[in-house]
Order: sequence, then C-alpha cells, then structure tokens
Amino acid sequence: MSKTTDNDFGDREALIYHRTGKAGKIDIVASKPMATQRDLSLAYSPGVAAPVRAIAADPDSAYDYTIKGNLVAVISNGTAILGLGNLGALASKPVMEGKAVLFKRFADIDSIDLEVATEDVDRFIAAIELLEPSFGGINLEDIKAPECFIIETTLKERMNIPVFHDDQHGTAIVAAAGLINAMHLTGRKPEDVKLVVNGAGAAAIACTELIKLYGVKNVIMCDTSGVIYKGREKGMNQWKSAHAADTPARSLEEAIVGADVFMGLSQKGAVTPEMVASMAANPIIFAMANPDPEITPEEVHKVRQDAIVATGRSDYPNQVNNVLCFPYLFRGALDVRATAINEEMKLAAANAIASLARMPVPDEVAAAYGGKARVFGPEYIIPAPFDPRLIEHVPTAVAKAAMASGVAKKPFFDEDAYRHELRGRLNPTTSILQGAIESARSRPRRAVFAEAEQEVVLRAAVNWKNAGYGTPVLVGREEPVREGLARLGETDLDSFEIHNSAISPLVPRMVDHLYSRLQRRGMLHRDVQRMVNHERNVFGALLVALGEADLMLTGVTRNFATTYRQVRQVIDPVPGQRPFGIHMLVGKQQTIFIADTTVTERPKAETLASIAIETAAVARRLGQEPRVAFVSYSNFGNPRGEFVDNVRGAVALLDQRQVGFEYEGEMSADVALNPAMRAQYPFNRLSGPANVLIMPGLHSANIAAKLIKEVANLRVVGPMLVNMNLPVQIVPMNASANDIVTLGVLASTGVVC
Repeated sequence: MSKTTDNDFGDREALIYHRTGKAGKIDIVASKPMATQRDLSLAYSPGVAAPVRAIAADPDSAYDYTIKGNLVAVISNGTAILGLGNLGALASKPVMEGKAVLFKRFADIDSIDLEVATEDVDRFIAAIELLEPSFGGINLEDIKAPECFIIETTLKERMNIPVFHDDQHGTAIVAAAGLINAMHLTGRKPEDVKLVVNGAGAAAIACTELIKLYGVKNVIMCDTSGVIYKGREKGMNQWKSAHAADTPARSLEEAIVGADVFMGLSQKGAVTPEMVASMAANPIIFAMANPDPEITPEEVHKVRQDAIVATGRSDYPNQVNNVLCFPYLFRGALDVRATAINEEMKLAAANAIASLARMPVPDEVAAAYGGKARVFGPEYIIPAPFDPRLIEHVPTAVAKAAMASGVAKKPFFDEDAYRHELRGRLNPTTSILQGAIESARSRPRRAVFAEAEQEVVLRAAVNWKNAGYGTPVLVGREEPVREGLARLGETDLDSFEIHNSAISPLVPRMVDHLYSRLQRRGMLHRDVQRMVNHERNVFGALLVALGEADLMLTGVTRNFATTYRQVRQVIDPVPGQRPFGIHMLVGKQQTIFIADTTVTERPKAETLASIAIETAAVARRLGQEPRVAFVSYSNFGNPRGEFVDNVRGAVALLDQRQVGFEYEGEMSADVALNPAMRAQYPFNRLSGPANVLIMPGLHSANIAAKLIKEVANLRVVGPMLVNMNLPVQIVPMNASANDIVTLGVLASTGVVC
C-alpha cells in the first residue's frame, strides 16, 4: 500500500488555505477613515486635488502624500517558479502573493504582485520601467537565467528606484552571512580560502560575486559539464566566463580536493561522502539545493565530524533562508529613499545578519524555540528566520550603507530614533508564535486529539504528524476515524494510532485510576466505568494522566464549560493555583491579552491578583513587556459601584507583593488603551497603553474577547487554558485545524502552561 506523502497532505491543506474566505492571500485596506461624506471628499474629489498639485510641483512629495515610499512591486513572468520550472505568469501568482505577504509580515512593507505575460526580455523590461512612478522599489522573482541577469542589469540602469532580484541576491546575502561566521569559527581569512561552487545559475553566480567582493579570491565554479575553466567553450556564456578559473581540475570531484568551502546550488546527491572526506580540515559545506541538499548533514558528519554544514531546509541547523534578507534590505532602502540597492548595501546586510548570530539570544526567543539554548557555534551561524531583532539590525545597517555610498536621497541622522521606529513596526509576538511552531519539531510530543471523528480534528492531527510536531493519538471509533482519514487522502491508515474508549485495553487501568479519585465525590464504580467508556474527553484526559500521551486537545464538539468539567474530573490544577483562560489578540503592531475569559464567573480580589500575575508571565513568554490594566466601568472611583471593590482590592494586593511589572486600576477600557484618555489621569502608573486586560468577571471577559474576534481584524489565539497540572487545551467549537495545532504547539513548547 502506497504511503501518503507530506506533499500530498500539504497540497490539500494549502488549497483549503488559499480558497477559504476571500480567495488568495492579500487584501487592500484603506489607511484613512472612509466612514463619512467628508472623509470621501478628502480622499477623492475635491480634496485629492491638493496633493496632486503638490506632487506636480515637487515629485519627491509623492513620498509624503502617497504610499509610494512604502510600496514594492513583486514581479515575475513565471519562467522559474520555485523548483517547478516555467509554468507561466499566471501560475506564478500564488508565489508572488506569498512574497507580498512576507514583505508585510516581516518588514511592514506594502506590496503588490504583478505577473507579466511575456518571455520576451525587451517587452518585459519596457513594461517594468514604465512603472517607476507607482513604486518605491521593484522585487524581481522567479525569472530564469540568463534572462534574469539582463533584466535586472537593464532595469537598474534605467530606473531611479531599487531593483532587486531576490532569487540571486537574497540567497547570496544570507549565504555570505553564514560563511562570514563559519570562517570566523574556523579561524580562516577570506584571502586564504579555497571555495568550490557547484551550480552556475542565477543564485550561484550571485553568491560567487558577493563572496568575491567580501575578499574570497580562490573560487572554482562547476556546472553540469564540470569545472568552468579558462579556455572552456562548451556551455559557456558571459556570466560563466567571468568566473572561469585557472585550474587543471575538470570535475567537481577533482576541484573539491583540499577545498575549505563547498557551496552548492545544484541538485540532490551532487556531493558524495568521499568528496567531503577529501576536503581540508574543518570544512565548511553549504548544501543549498532545495528541497533536498547536495548532501545531508548526517552524511557529512559520518565522514567529517569537524564540518560546519548549512542547508536550505528548516529541519536542519543553519538554514539559508531568503526571508532573513529581502524584507529588511528593502526596509532600509525605502526608509532613506535609496535610488538603488548596491554592493555596499548587500555586504552591510550580510554583515548585520552575521553579527546578529554572534549576539546572545534573548530569553523570550529561546523560550519560543523550545527553550533550547542558541549559542553562536557550528550549529548556529545563521539567525533563526523569526528572530524579532532582525527588523532593527538589518535595515539600520542597510540604510547606513546607502547613506555612506551616496544613493540615499533622504538620509537620517538619529540612529537611535530610527531603531526605535523599526522596533515599533512589528509585533514581536508574531515572531514568538512562529518560533514556537518551528521549535516544536525539535521536541516531538504525543498529542491526544479527543474528538477524532470530526474532520477538522483529523486534519489538525494529520497536520501535527506531517509537520513533525509528534504523534497524534486519535480517540474515536476505528471505522469512522479510518474513513475520515481516507477522505482526506491518507492511504497508510495503519500508521495512525486510534483508541476506541469502548474497547481499549487501557480501560481497566483508567477505571481504577479515576475511581480512586472520585469514589469520595459521590461516584460509584459503574459510574466511572460508564464515563471512561463513553466520554471521550475523560478517556483522552486519562491517556495524559497515565503517561500514554503528553498533551490533550479537545473542544470542537462541546462548549468550554462542559468540556472543562470533564477534564477536571481527571486532571488537577497546578498546586496552589487556579486555572483560567486567556484570549490573545494579535495585531500588526500590538498584542492584547484578556483574562479570565473562561473559568471564574465572579473572581474575588485574591483571584484577580493571581490571574494578573500569571497572565503577565504568559505575556513575557510571548515577547511582550506586560502593562496590566484592571478594567471596570469605573475610573478610579467614578462612578462608584458595588462591583468595583474586588478590582480595587486586587490592585492593593499587587501593591503589597511588589510585582515586577506595571499595573493600574480600576479603569475603563478606553482609559487603558487610548493615550488621550489616559492623559486625563496623570497619576496613573502605566507608561503606555495596556496590553494585559484583567476583567472583573467572566461575563465581561468572555463577551469582550468573542466580540473582538468577530469584528476586529486581529488574529485571535485561545482561549489558552493556564495553570493545569498537565498540558490540556480546550479549543473553541468553531476552531480551524490551524487553531487546534497552534494551541497544541504552544502547550507542547511550554509557552502556555
């Protein structure tokens, strides 16, 4: 029986993802109010005439009155789409939309994808150069070589805005950053290094050019015909000829003997263990072919324990990932209105990325990556792609290089202010969340999916397995579960672990365990037997309690309160703590935590104080410095009310405990969040808008969280159940497969606990 591959399931999930809701991945949202006739008259006629006249008089003012200065076009003709080849301009659109999303996600750059339906180089160039008034920069993507060289070079000559082919230079910059650090670790100087490059396409040539610019001179490049040597005629062009080496070697096998560095941008299996064995001491190997490297790190380390290895894959250390570069490179270029992206800016980006890997990793970043220490060394020469510090370090270096090299039309003079502005562009929680998702692969867990007869739960379980997060433990009747898996396209059904609570051999042990807990709470043995056999939440929780699994995910078939009561019959809270729920609202630049949204209907002052302390701790683990507001309808005693005393008492308790975070209350939500309203109370102790809202009761907390989820353009994570003695998360009844997996990952990595 054939096995379903990760790609098979990934394709299905990707198609569902792309067509759910609005088709595609990007949207256009107005950045100014559009509610009233007055708004519209300012936005269009007659108000728009004023900026039109201003721009006609001073073209540079377009950067002040339009989106031009923060708008990049992602452009392709689809002749080299990922690893799929020439599938045409229209087929490249999902990739270009994806690139636009990455620009926004990582550097707060607005981006539009443009697919140009021509393979004629001159027509393509003519189409793009006429777009200069619209954009602050041009990102070329997925264009085959050698046409990409001609297109980029010509457009750079004709256009007065940055033009950048990421397939070439993004890879080159990140690879150069890794090589800088690998040479640092092995005590090598660029001028002394022998480097062999396998591959002569766009990325390989760009890598070679940038590394030569850094100072490496002894470079031998190979293509499918062997070494590119001086005097060779077969398969040559002007770009290959520029890197022809004076060497007697005629094959990769001959060239790699004694090499300090191998850099591959070719194909799987191009390098053998014997070749690696022939390299110099402490070899540096960048095997960047995707999806499968020229040689795997495991194969390298079998023959060379002294090697430093990087690949293009996220499941190995030292991933060469373009997302470390292109968003931040453009961010710096746009912010100083650079007329080009030059070699000095590329080297500055490479050095900034390299220097970041040598810095200590902040605790919140390490925690998000499973708590694993990340220390500069052979397995950490390139920063993690989701390190939130990239937005500050790389654009600053690029902007300074643009100024120093004379291509900046709007230089800045206050570096500290610029760094502060960069930090404010992105919400660090988004990086922490993604970091946790990436790090879950390094700590696989057995996760109970207690409602496995539901399709959304099965999709989450298969996602959990295929993403490498661990083993899904499916609770349900075997036949419906297997039928559900088959509908999802799974063929190797025997690879899934299915537990039927009615007939599981674990039931006797479960009944004994649960009866010992509940026999003095009015439960008869037969009552417990019935619960174990028929209540999947009870059965699933017992799997965790008895060590048969590491965590539990449930909630799509019953409301939170019912599910929570069933789970609590099996799993206790953390000793001395009270469980509660947190909804996390993640925006572009801000995260807000609301608690308690699920458990305690009328918390007393002591409970509210404890909830505040625990929620502040979760906020810190998710990259936020907590500013806690105890929310009420009353602002510091006005108006008075009978339901305010518990809130005021909680603040007094925190005063006594001298906790290490900002807090204040009681206050209304607008005072907590709106700076102008907060200014009316100059004595309040919050230094900025609150990001942790502690509600006076379950009614207000739950209503607020669900109302915001339905009407606001925010990512809502939760409710996250905190303070249970064993990891269990109860998802909303309308949760998506992605929601379920996200809560599972946060629980498995200890971000919420």
